[in-house]
Amino acid sequence: MARESTQLAVLGAGPGGYAAAFYAADLGMQVALVDMEKNPGGVCLYRGCIPSKALLHVAKVIDESRHASAWGVTFDEPKIDLDKLRAFKQRVVDKLTGGVGQVGRMRKVKFIQGRATLTGPTSMTIAGANGETELQFEHCILATGSGPTRIPALALDNPRMMDSTSALDLPDVPKSLLVIGGGYIGLELGTVYATLGSRVTVVEMTDGLLPGADRDLVAVLQKRVEKLFAAIMVNTKVVKLADDKNGIEVTFEQAAGPPSEQTFDRVLVAIGRRPNSKIPGLDKTAVKIDARGFIEHDGQRRTAEPTIFAIGDVAGEPMLAHKASHEARVAVEAIQGHKAVFEPLAIPAVVFTDPEIAWTGLTEAQALAERRDIEVAKFPWGALSRAITVDRPEGLTKLVLDSKTGRVLGVGIVGAGAGELIGEATLAIEMGATAEDMKLTIHAHPTLSEGLMEAAEVFFGQSTHVYKPKRK
Repeated sequence: MARESTQLAVLGAGPGGYAAAFYAADLGMQVALVDMEKNPGGVCLYRGCIPSKALLHVAKVIDESRHASAWGVTFDEPKIDLDKLRAFKQRVVDKLTGGVGQVGRMRKVKFIQGRATLTGPTSMTIAGANGETELQFEHCILATGSGPTRIPALALDNPRMMDSTSALDLPDVPKSLLVIGGGYIGLELGTVYATLGSRVTVVEMTDGLLPGADRDLVAVLQKRVEKLFAAIMVNTKVVKLADDKNGIEVTFEQAAGPPSEQTFDRVLVAIGRRPNSKIPGLDKTAVKIDARGFIEHDGQRRTAEPTIFAIGDVAGEPMLAHKASHEARVAVEAIQGHKAVFEPLAIPAVVFTDPEIAWTGLTEAQALAERRDIEVAKFPWGALSRAITVDRPEGLTKLVLDSKTGRVLGVGIVGAGAGELIGEATLAIEMGATAEDMKLTIHAHPTLSEGLMEAAEVFFGQSTHVYKPKRK
């Protein structure tokens, strides 16, 4: 058995893990990064955010080609070459993961490929292709991520069943597809398959798509996907899955009426993700796991074991790559003895459907639940010149503001490219900006970003393109 030692061991090489390893190396620490894959990247780069966005881009191109006839430009119906499409997606993944690996080598981060088992608060063993390595460390950051949630009642040993990972492999374009789960994963993958030609049905057990997002934003998206999907079933549970000679027979249960059955060529289960906290050997440490499976930690991401930190999906919600990357920097600085703490005012979230939905800071629903004294200012994209020039007027920009000070507490945007706009909104919240600050910030014309400025003008009853006088 090979024996090695390092100052910092990072277990898991996703956006949190490799960000921690690289930052620690930049600060002069000796770092070992441990992961099962041949390069850093984690679920996000290999089986999540990146490949799904590559496929969503293809879906967008297909949709625009079909919509172009409304502008006087007509294309033939797109022909789908699945082999080339898979190859394109894989090229994107390989380029990014290979690039991250190269950047790690330039920083002299030691990358160890294999399965790790903790053997104590300062040690682990790693089983790899070339044997076992014993690694001693002064500190360790756990960044093991998350995996698709699986419910025994929805488990069926059938190749027609898919989770978010297998769905991204594009085994085929089924004639009919049931997506169980109306969250962002289900809607994004449902959009891809529907655009490629599948008749997609989405089933959601709550009373609306994207639970947690403000309803006025979701309404804009729902209006569009209702035309794209064959059906959207809310307040509906899947209570049984069974093999059928023609596919998978699904039994639905709704609040009103008797159970119903339908048969689908494929079923995609997308009901969320669970933390990968069942780390081999974790019981050899003092690290604690809460009732939901997340690793407990303090504001510096330090666990109950002083030498071990936890970041990313395994450390709690929101399960977002960019949240993990920022937690990584806090953990590394804490290890270095700095007074760092993770306390953002806003963490942006983006649903990459068409149209996109993005929000940051307090949602309107959260603010009302907390009984905050707020005022909401909305600007419709039907009055936004850039949205009209690209024939995408279905959209909305809204600000959640402190009614007394006008301070920006939250921002929600729905529309084409909403995800590219939410960064400015997040900065505004972090900087303590007010509606007046946003109103007085000159935005380029014609751009979608003007919606933020004009929403602020709405707060004062002075929007140039929407007549809505301020109530006295």
